Amino acid sequence: MTLAIKPPAQAITHDPVCGMEVEPARAARAVERDGTTYYFCSPQCADQFTDAGNPRQAVSHLELHVPALKDTSSAATVEAVVRKLPGIGKVTADPVAGRVSVDYETAHVSEAKLRSTISAAGYNVDDRKSTADATAEPADQEEEARRSEYRHLMRKVWIAGGISVPVVLLSYPTLFPVLRDLPWLATGSEGLLWTWRLLGILTLPILLWGGSQFFQGAWAAAKSRSANMNTLVAVGTTAAWVYSTVAVVAPQIFPSAETAQTYYDVVSVVIALVVFGSALEIRAKGRTGEAMKKLIGLQAKTARVVRDGEELDVPIEQVLVADSIIVRPGEKIPVDGVLVVGASAVDESMVTGESIPSEKQAGDEVIGGTINRTGSFTFRATRVGADTALSNIVRMVQDAQGSKAPIQRVVDRVSGYFVPAVLITAIAAFMAWFTFGPQPALAYAVIAFVTVLIIACPCALGLATPTSLTVGIGKAAQNGVLIRSGDALQTAMKLDAIVLDKTGTITLGKPSLTDVVAGELAENEVLRLAAAVDRASEHPLAEAIVNGARTRQIDVPDAEDFEAIPGHGSQATVEGQLVLVGNLKFMTDRSVPAGALETTAEALATDGKTPMFVAVDGRLAGLVACADTVKEDSRNAIARLKALGIEVYMITGDNKRTAEAIARSVGVDHVLAEVLPADKAHEVQKLQLQGKVVAMVGDGINDAPALAQADVGIAIGTGTDVAIEASDITLISGSLRGVATAIEVSRATMRNVRQNLFGAFVYNGLGLPVAAGLLFPFFGILLSPILAAAAMAMSSVTVVTNANRLRSFKPREVTP
Repeated sequence: MTLAIKPPAQAITHDPVCGMEVEPARAARAVERDGTTYYFCSPQCADQFTDAGNPRQAVSHLELHVPALKDTSSAATVEAVVRKLPGIGKVTADPVAGRVSVDYETAHVSEAKLRSTISAAGYNVDDRKSTADATAEPADQEEEARRSEYRHLMRKVWIAGGISVPVVLLSYPTLFPVLRDLPWLATGSEGLLWTWRLLGILTLPILLWGGSQFFQGAWAAAKSRSANMNTLVAVGTTAAWVYSTVAVVAPQIFPSAETAQTYYDVVSVVIALVVFGSALEIRAKGRTGEAMKKLIGLQAKTARVVRDGEELDVPIEQVLVADSIIVRPGEKIPVDGVLVVGASAVDESMVTGESIPSEKQAGDEVIGGTINRTGSFTFRATRVGADTALSNIVRMVQDAQGSKAPIQRVVDRVSGYFVPAVLITAIAAFMAWFTFGPQPALAYAVIAFVTVLIIACPCALGLATPTSLTVGIGKAAQNGVLIRSGDALQTAMKLDAIVLDKTGTITLGKPSLTDVVAGELAENEVLRLAAAVDRASEHPLAEAIVNGARTRQIDVPDAEDFEAIPGHGSQATVEGQLVLVGNLKFMTDRSVPAGALETTAEALATDGKTPMFVAVDGRLAGLVACADTVKEDSRNAIARLKALGIEVYMITGDNKRTAEAIARSVGVDHVLAEVLPADKAHEVQKLQLQGKVVAMVGDGINDAPALAQADVGIAIGTGTDVAIEASDITLISGSLRGVATAIEVSRATMRNVRQNLFGAFVYNGLGLPVAAGLLFPFFGILLSPILAAAAMAMSSVTVVTNANRLRSFKPREVTP
């Protein structure tokens, strides 16, 4: 992600998609078209900017459920037919979730047209609503649809399997003592011929009904001039059934009676096994979305709203912005809002990944879907429906799960050539066996042809990457880390350097009282008088002193004649005494000797703190010190990053001495101090020029250019919207531990992807030659199509099951 060069900050324009005001210098992205530069408030708006003639064209986002999406080939087919329509922006077909996401211009194409286009391509669109809005569809609706499909496929399996038993028995009577001596099953007898006819009739419904999904998928692929795994199964089983039927109906056309053999058992058993594999695959796929279902299931169903002085329980869909909502202990918070009355501890673990409940008081924000643990409170709704934080998280995770990592694009290209190559290999195997094979050559040729087609179904290859990405991105979201794309996930695996902004990232972002040192007065008296003076000041350091006094439950008296002296301090009359609070220069100008406390102040400054002297009627009473305190878990998070083999840099505008003090306290070895906001991106670029793969972690508007410059931009979720929009990964909780978690998830996921791809390539690499008959000249072995079908089904199930191992992922803990 890169930022375009922007004009001076005073210029104001409007986002051409959403119409929001955008300051070009702070725009998330800029696009030049026909000599005009357009500025966008978010990358999403920039992605939707597709119309060359009218940049203000209305753009809508649509999520469609397409259950027939089974592999990357069918997904590519759907994406291709949709892109041919006018006014289409981003299109993503996700074969794991069976979902198609489309950004489209409403002036050029309608939702009905999108649905009909996909259906015309042979992929029926389900009428279910999208899950992009956490309130729009219960989590169990999609699960029920998956269970329904599983039951439907298993019904086919049981029927096909039940018919396959007599088909196999009657196809090989000599192998079973009960049938061996029956005269009407003797080779060449009229009874055997009638038995074969019966088998042909029994297997025809298995072929047409049990394997209907394969024929539908093959026909859809053929209409788009492509081929997929459905093509291979449909062609292979049809070839076996047609060959067998010709052998029964017109045996005279074959050169010998031995050649006129039937393979009806291959048809019935192969279809039963492949459908069974599809059913197991659907069941396993359902587990890949467990994290997403948990997120969607967080949404409360009702809310207790106060309207006209009366408490009403209303469906969540009827909650309005500004409604007053009451939440009792143990209840879910229905929507986002601001606490108005009461206080409580709220469990936000499922949204932020933080296990410790967060204390909430009046004025604090609460997130819909989190759980109220202790006291009752009333809050005012600020975001409802699709605008809530939970809905945005669900939408972002779904988009990320449907995106493609760079490695997936390579697999897609390979898959595009794979099926045609398999068809060519099958034909070549048929010709080789028919020309050079032993008698009956035609029978051997048919077996080799069917076996090659069946064993080479690229299901495992197509599922290897998307299943792992779905589980990994969902698991990251459960731990409070939103990964926005497959690109970001794959790049995060390669990171070897991380730049951490100090303020708001390593530290809390606001000063706190850290020290009170007694002089002529006791500590509490020094703090009491300093807080009395600073209560009238708006300076952040003054606010820290006042808050420190409140934390210690010190009664702060009133002050009179307050005066602020910029760059020095402040003064006021407290209880008839003139109290000064300020730096050493302020004391020197007022002839107040610092004495031994000057050394103490220097030591505090060396530790990155800001010391302020307190004088009463010309005598030094003591001093107080404030600092932007380090977050509790920053040191642990940095230790985890270093344990992952990553160089950690801290970047700040502070002076070098203060910056190094903070760095020492949290274990950072590399400090980039006195860096202006505009130069942060340049510092990231310098590290990249050294050959490092760099991540930038920040939370402010001035971090956005650096976040965009980095290979991976990571935004603190408690920061500004601009920083979040410019990032590739968002930490919902604001904790630095999420950075290490994101990298650990990335490495675990990509390791899982490599395992899946290795298994899929090895399976196909070994399976194809064996199916074609490579072992026959040496061992006299020709692989059965039935064994090939079993191996193909299990390869897909193995890939999905391996991806599900990521569900057990847990972030590592490292002691600093």
